[in-house]
Amino acid sequence: MTTTPQILVETRQAPARVADRLRNADDVIRLAALLRRADPPFAMTVARGSSDHAANFARYLLETGLGLVTASAAPSVVTAYRAELRTAGAFVLALSQSGASPDILEVTRQSRAAGAMTAAIVNAPDSPLAEMVEHPIPIAAGPETAIAATKTFIGTITLAALLLAHWRQDRDLLQAFAALPDRLAEAAEADWSAALPDLNAADSTFVVARGRTYPIAQEAALKLKEVCALHAEPFSSAEVQHGPMSLVAPGYPMLILATEDETLTGLTALAAAMRDKGARILLAAHDENALTKADIPLPLPAPLHPVLDPIVAIQAFYPFVTGLAQARGFDPDAPRHLRKVTQTT
Repeated sequence: MTTTPQILVETRQAPARVADRLRNADDVIRLAALLRRADPPFAMTVARGSSDHAANFARYLLETGLGLVTASAAPSVVTAYRAELRTAGAFVLALSQSGASPDILEVTRQSRAAGAMTAAIVNAPDSPLAEMVEHPIPIAAGPETAIAATKTFIGTITLAALLLAHWRQDRDLLQAFAALPDRLAEAAEADWSAALPDLNAADSTFVVARGRTYPIAQEAALKLKEVCALHAEPFSSAEVQHGPMSLVAPGYPMLILATEDETLTGLTALAAAMRDKGARILLAAHDENALTKADIPLPLPAPLHPVLDPIVAIQAFYPFVTGLAQARGFDPDAPRHLRKVTQTT
């Protein structure tokens, strides 16, 4: 009997964990109310790895939804160079699965001491990070034992979107959350197997998106490296047309994530242009016009909301990357040289 990889088991748990968390969101609502009253002048995120991709997603939400300038902390500025950041009055959001990495803890500690309002989206509710901040926001994804994060990433970006929705009191977005668990469950069954031959044979690939979905491209590229040992680089569709274009040779595979918001027209045009240059276009979308620009069309569920559709897209990707790892001869639960918790200073 073939054993289901743990990474896939945990990916499939995500819809139920998200549904449970959405039913118990009083802590997010309280934090949003405090933030409306405080009206911070800027925000800063603190994270590493997959959590930093989630932080980048949060940045896009805060900047597009609230006009709140948001920076990503470089922890070495504090831990190696001993700089004291002027974060008084700011909103500082730390994001972590374990809540244990020393550099994330130190930046967060200094920020709170400097007068920032601190919060943490973290899966370990009894972790040092959760205890350090004023406003811990548990992901509540349950134990995640696969080395590659899946359900915790989905839970993190869902909570970032939920915080935005309550902060700006966005009725349409808040209503859309009711359908998110079912849409995630649908995405987990999306069939992307047509892309397996191209990426199984590849030495390198680009993962391209733009705007809110660009952090999803970052996460997808990391997973391709992490569990498939495939060199994958994420690019905004605006950036890939500069220097990276030199790498595009006939048959070069490009995975494009085209969710439906203001960036869709540009991504569709990019797909057509790259295909004309000989690239092999693997395009994930629901929009029929966008899918016609693909050599390999990859289905996404029908759009739910522009803020939530990137979350659905990464849910569709995770089962695919698990299958690709197996096709390339790797155990997706045991990426070489990696461990679950990485502690950096």
